[in-house]
Amino acid sequence: MLTKIREKTKGTFAWGILIVICVPFALMGLNNYTDNVKEGGVVIVGDTEFSRYDVNQAYEQFKQQYAEMQVPEVILKQQAVEKLISDELLLQHVISEQLNISDATVREFIASLQYFQKDGKFNKQQYQSVLGTQGMSTAQFVNRVRKALLMEQFQKAVTESSFVPKQELAQFFKIQNQTRSIEYSTVKVILVKNQPSQEELEAYYAVHANEYQTEEQVSIEYIKLSLSDLMSSVTTSDEQINTYYEENLALYSKKERRKISHILFAKTKETTLGQALEKAKSAKLRLAKEKFAVLAKELSDDSLTAKVGGDLGLFEIGVMEANFEKVAAELALGEVSEPVESAFGYHIITVTELVPAVTKPLDEVISDVKLAVQRAEAEVAFYELGESLTELSFENSDNLQVVAETLDLPLQNSKLFSRQLGSGIAEDDKIRNMAFSESVLQGNNSEPVELGDDALVIVRVLKHLPAKTKSLASVKSSIILAIQAKQAKEIALANAEKLKQQLLAGVAFKDAVKTQKLKVKSLKDLARNNSDLTWQVNQAVFKAAKPVEGAATIIVVASTEGEQTIVKLISVTEGSTEGEAEKEKLAAMNIASALGKADYAAVIDGIRVNTAVSVRQQ
Repeated sequence: MLTKIREKTKGTFAWGILIVICVPFALMGLNNYTDNVKEGGVVIVGDTEFSRYDVNQAYEQFKQQYAEMQVPEVILKQQAVEKLISDELLLQHVISEQLNISDATVREFIASLQYFQKDGKFNKQQYQSVLGTQGMSTAQFVNRVRKALLMEQFQKAVTESSFVPKQELAQFFKIQNQTRSIEYSTVKVILVKNQPSQEELEAYYAVHANEYQTEEQVSIEYIKLSLSDLMSSVTTSDEQINTYYEENLALYSKKERRKISHILFAKTKETTLGQALEKAKSAKLRLAKEKFAVLAKELSDDSLTAKVGGDLGLFEIGVMEANFEKVAAELALGEVSEPVESAFGYHIITVTELVPAVTKPLDEVISDVKLAVQRAEAEVAFYELGESLTELSFENSDNLQVVAETLDLPLQNSKLFSRQLGSGIAEDDKIRNMAFSESVLQGNNSEPVELGDDALVIVRVLKHLPAKTKSLASVKSSIILAIQAKQAKEIALANAEKLKQQLLAGVAFKDAVKTQKLKVKSLKDLARNNSDLTWQVNQAVFKAAKPVEGAATIIVVASTEGEQTIVKLISVTEGSTEGEAEKEKLAAMNIASALGKADYAAVIDGIRVNTAVSVRQQ
């Protein structure tokens, strides 16, 4: 589990850090994160101190990445702190080494962020507006981006420099492509019917009480800031609607569709520009009686388009030379141009398909325009209220009533729900995860929870029902079944161990199983990816030691249901890389990646050795 967490946290720093910087309201306390620490540091890395709030912020952001993994909170907290430390160690190192990254790279990255784009392109006004809502100057933001990109650059320099020697790769395939031959038999679990005594019931109940508990439940009160709710309260004027429509005509327009064909008379070593012009004029005269496509196939020096009657497809401004485009854009449907000069020679152009540009009148799209105006107005209010909601919730961390009254937002309640299941707003696992977080269970307001792109929620616990142990009487029937299942598994294991000892003593497999009336099966040349065995048995078979003369390899493997499989390893055949060129290439990449990650971890450990790092108990 820890391995999965560590692997998942080694994404690119640029995206990992900038998602936090750019997503509205994920930045509560951003200034606190770097500039305005008001309490003593609970994590100290070199000269940098992180407050309790900083650490909680890091944890909440870290936790949302692993909601689906059901990782214990204590482990997530430890890993969040470790990531905070390792990132800071790296940042301090790249700064101390005076590493640099070009201004052009920083600009290109910022321009690629969707938060700063309109219609798929970087928009300076949007850029300044988003940064303004976070109280951040462009200089501050550029500095953060530069640091993030430097960290990513350094990490890649380490992780992408590893390689795998051929002999190591050969050894890998020698093991990976290994095959094994076995004999095996399975001892089934046969349910016992003996009724356990009262003493046995009580003893089992005392040891396994944690398995017989009610679900922990909470109910919450919450404030939900919704973009759709804000939109419904926005009133629009005719002036706003008209202005938006005029400024966004492209949204309500269809561009002209113009398809063109041409015949090229190329200027070559053998053909002068003047000769090409004479050929074009001659062809223009022939077009009075002949079809354009037929003549293009016969005369055009553009061999690719000649095959399709000179078809150049849909006409787009900016693809061809300016002179060519000017003529092509002015032709009527079916009209044939006079010879047009270009760097290639002379062209005759015609329009084969023409659908004029159309802009829908305002009265046809007024409902869409009104909705867009409402959304634009509501988004501004959403960002401003979201910032206020975050600040007020933090400043009044022991209640939501003040927040609700100040912002005139309704304070709502949920029904009881568990960690795994809820109704209403608790259907969302983000809400459930936040409600059961340590900080919220301790009576604090939560960090803002983003539900999609258009809702922000703050929660606090209204009622908490801890898990409690059920009475013995209420779970007696379950305990009887559990004891009987345990006894059945123990009997199966004992029988399997008896068989193992017989096989180790040299008794033939077919003879050893007779007393238990079991069957022996044989499998030859098993590959690791075989489907003949369960994964537990297959894994154990390929982990088992090679048999040596006079000492058989016998293993017993239990299934999750308690069945016991006795395996005798007969032989092992080493693998090879013959015919595995593609797999060999992929394996080399994967192994190099793993080595690169290990090298990077070693580098961070080395930096840490020379840096004072301390973590206070929280």
